[in-house]
Amino acid sequence: MRKYLFGTGLLSAITGGVTLLRSARSDEPFTWRTALAWLSWGITMALAIGAVVDSYRGARGRLVADDSNVDRDKLFAERVKRGRR
Repeated sequence: MRKYLFGTGLLSAITGGVTLLRSARSDEPFTWRTALAWLSWGITMALAIGAVVDSYRGARGRLVADDSNVDRDKLFAERVKRGRR
């Protein structure tokens, strides 16, 4: 599970959120640009979590969405090679 939680997509989304939180704590007014930044961060976080879920499912040989770029057969073959279920 560690390899999923420390993926680059998820870490970059978290650091982006930390940056947004720091800017929100300052005395800057909330503008439409700030709202778009938060919206962008939410979409990035959702995509990163979706990639983690797809990788996790693919490694266990479960169904992965057709629009995902995860190669289920490759991940499952690596898991079988390591001897895990």
